[in-house]
Amino acid sequence: MKPTIIAIDDEKDLLKTYQLVLKKKFNVLIADSGEAGLEIIKKQNPETVLLDIRMPDWNGVKTLKEIKKYDKDLDVIMVTASQELKTAIDSMKQGAYDFIVKPFDVEELIKVITNAIEKRRLMKENLYLKDSLLESNKYQEMIGHSNAISNIIQTIETIAPAKSTILITGESGTGKELIARAIHNASPREKNPYVVVNCAAIPEKLCESTLFGHEAGSFTGADTKKLGKFEIADTGTIFLDEIGCLPYSMQSKLLRILQESVVERVGGSNSLQVDIRIIAATNTDLSEQVKNGKFREDLFFRLNVIPIHVSPLRYRKDDIPLLAQHFIQKFNTELNKKVKGFAKDAQTKLLKYDWPGNVRELQNIIERAVVLTKNDLITAAEIHLSLTDTIEDLSTFSLARTSFEKELIKNTLSKTKGNQTQAARLLGIHRTTLISKMKVLGIK
Repeated sequence: MKPTIIAIDDEKDLLKTYQLVLKKKFNVLIADSGEAGLEIIKKQNPETVLLDIRMPDWNGVKTLKEIKKYDKDLDVIMVTASQELKTAIDSMKQGAYDFIVKPFDVEELIKVITNAIEKRRLMKENLYLKDSLLESNKYQEMIGHSNAISNIIQTIETIAPAKSTILITGESGTGKELIARAIHNASPREKNPYVVVNCAAIPEKLCESTLFGHEAGSFTGADTKKLGKFEIADTGTIFLDEIGCLPYSMQSKLLRILQESVVERVGGSNSLQVDIRIIAATNTDLSEQVKNGKFREDLFFRLNVIPIHVSPLRYRKDDIPLLAQHFIQKFNTELNKKVKGFAKDAQTKLLKYDWPGNVRELQNIIERAVVLTKNDLITAAEIHLSLTDTIEDLSTFSLARTSFEKELIKNTLSKTKGNQTQAARLLGIHRTTLISKMKVLGIK
């Protein structure tokens, strides 16, 4: 589709000229006053504005200020006569992108508009790239040759070209976000935005604004318009992680996007059309949440068009050697180390463990081993899998293990004044593993 721009000028002949000379490159909207132009901007969301400086009622400078109040990121190109150059230059200080002098050269005008549009698109790209950097997985490739991984890769190749909604299920740390990225990268949308939203991490009061954006003045602190995650993801893919944590009040709005492909900003009255592929993920049983009245049944069915289940690492141990070697190479690069691999006893230890934290736990343990080892090969002694590594015969020393774990956890929590995240870090385990052990051992 051609980019949409708007030309605002009180000279109707000039507006017709704009439409005539720019129609091959752009979809040109027109308005014969600043006030009318602002209303069109609010409804149509053009990518750039051509704005005449000299107009009755709202002149160009006033119109520029009103446009910037509504959308500070919308670029405005001022159109001026030679005698108005000082005003045009002053308007740059007010936030104008550039100015062009009448009579203008068409090729120069097209170039300035194209540059402004590219700048806006780069701004949107930076927004979603920032999200991606904050939320992206710590590894970039799907590693493994188990049947489970092979089947997932085949599924990705089959479903990537479609727009169908996908629901990825599996335990925490199995790589659900990695699969979502792989689907996006294999799709026709690969060069378009890929936006990650962790539904569990958004405060409920900010959820609607974060997902759908807001208009200026829609609530206290909303000084300017803000694009929501769904607008940023337009033409691309949005990954809704931990979808089971989405507030019930927001689920109907998500359902509307799935059904009608429209979003509406907080405080806005216009529905904005979007073209987005939605991939959701959860480590909970959504069907149980539906039974308990915590998740909408109609939304569940709309999300579960193509289900993908990711097996836990304990069911695909064939992948552990490849994953472990991949993480060694990764941390060799990051830490400037030269670890070659694992000693035989270390390999055996990795394969016997059940990996409750899945691939994420494996990655963390390999990182710690690479940091600590002074040898070419990582030994079993350098792989700290649990709190009970020093006890060789767990069947004989089960009582000692329980007592040891309980005292160690209680002492660590005492040192961190009850902060479970810090305690888990000191113990070298995942926070969820710590919480699980506390429940089993009766530690409050």
